[in-house]
Amino acid sequence: QVQLVESGGGLVQAGGSLRLSCTASGGTFSHYAMGWFRQAPGKEREFVAGISWSGSSTAYADSVKGRFSIARDNAKSTVYLQMSSLKPEDTGVYYCAADSLPGVVPAKDSRGYDHWGQGIQVTVSS
Repeated sequence: QVQLVESGGGLVQAGGSLRLSCTASGGTFSHYAMGWFRQAPGKEREFVAGISWSGSSTAYADSVKGRFSIARDNAKSTVYLQMSSLKPEDTGVYYCAADSLPGVVPAKDSRGYDHWGQGIQVTVSS
């Protein structure tokens, strides 16, 4: 069973940066596409960024393009989300997800992911 554990969340001022990490265990990480999603209070979970199993293809939500960057290190079974120029509207619980049957490009629909982390809080103060 694949287990995903997020780290690196916390409280940051608007304009600041944070790097989230998600480390996988119990599976073959290099075979999975990986994604980051977030959920703000009272809102649905939304796609933030995704990366293919090889790292050659990435995808971003329009709201984070140019500010967030996703990367992976298959040797460390870890995917990262570098977040810069943070805004209060980036506040939410961030989830790491794994797609064990990936396509050529990472999925943007949460239904395409079959393993999820427990989530980690990111709070951006104004």
